[in-house]
Amino acid sequence: MSEARVLIVGAGPVGMTAAAYLADEGIPVTIIDAHRDVPTDLRASTFHPPTLDMLDRFGIGQKCVEQGLICPQWQFRDRREGVIATFDLSLLKDETNHPYRLQCEQWKLSLLLRDWLRAHPNADVVFGARAVDVTQDDDGVTLIVEREDGTREPMRGRYMVSADGARSNIRKALGVTFEGMTIPEIFLSMSTTFPFHEAIDDLANIAYISDPDEWVVLLRTPSLWRVLLPTDPSETPEQMKAPARVEERLQAVFPKADPYDVVHSVDYRVHEKVAENYVVGRVFLAGDAAHLNNPLGGMGMNGGIHDAMNLAEKLTQVWHGAPLSLMGRYERQRRKVAVETVQAQALRNRSILNERSPDARRAYHDELRATVADPAQHKAYVMRSSLIQSLRDLEGVE
Repeated sequence: MSEARVLIVGAGPVGMTAAAYLADEGIPVTIIDAHRDVPTDLRASTFHPPTLDMLDRFGIGQKCVEQGLICPQWQFRDRREGVIATFDLSLLKDETNHPYRLQCEQWKLSLLLRDWLRAHPNADVVFGARAVDVTQDDDGVTLIVEREDGTREPMRGRYMVSADGARSNIRKALGVTFEGMTIPEIFLSMSTTFPFHEAIDDLANIAYISDPDEWVVLLRTPSLWRVLLPTDPSETPEQMKAPARVEERLQAVFPKADPYDVVHSVDYRVHEKVAENYVVGRVFLAGDAAHLNNPLGGMGMNGGIHDAMNLAEKLTQVWHGAPLSLMGRYERQRRKVAVETVQAQALRNRSILNERSPDARRAYHDELRATVADPAQHKAYVMRSSLIQSLRDLEGVE
């Protein structure tokens, strides 16, 4: 294998988007992933407008749309009061080719990217190889990978992208500090075939529902509804996912006579963390390897794909002769978004949903209603929440 390539650790949407951009620019890439193939479990499902615009570069954005559910509106609701504010993404029709959120399971994008890369002459995809360590010198990067049989071997490239997720071995090998906090409650996500949109009046396909006792998020996909609830961390995973307990939780969301058909459930701890550095020499962190946030707002996968496009655009220039110091701008731009936009919005969404004070809840609700009622404020809000504004704000960050 020639050293004249970029090594990319992680065959999720972030790593493969970076690989697709670089390969499309004529740069050889090798993607390495510990899984035997693309995971098809339920992970992210929300695509924001600019993410679809970016994926259109590879002819993939529209393919996601064809496999997903177009959602031109999303809501803040209250369990007791009903609809508080409905946000209309059609206000973005002059800003994007996709003025809506798309609900489409992450694995569908991963399969599309995998197949695109396998067909590209500049890309190699290597599954069943776990990245365990990395070193670098003035000429390139040496990655040590471990095969399924336990054997280890070196791979060599000029540069490397670390998109190997929240537990990134590469970030740890580089000694990069991962600063932040862990949210006290555990999130429980359940997928059911029950048609909430037929049972609850005026329910949008994406709804954040506040309550002083227990908030809930309802997300519709092409085949299922996903229900996200906070869970007492004193419960064990076995207790919180026990069929009787899951049924109890869902009946509290919407009571009905017959039991819920639950297709899938998963519990997970939620972190709000940002890496101290995104760039260490010739190695660049992106996606969950660089930042983690709670899923309220659907910004994790989207922010990671935006990382990938920004990183790959600058790395293309470096590959063709620009100074390596240009990658520092990638770190400054994308770290700023992670801290000031993605993390801030996700934390604000959690704060609105969690608020217990009656006065504070009324103030939040009044603010949301006033925002929707004012066309300029309404558009500005959806520009921010869809991540379009954060991308434009980066133009001034050197």
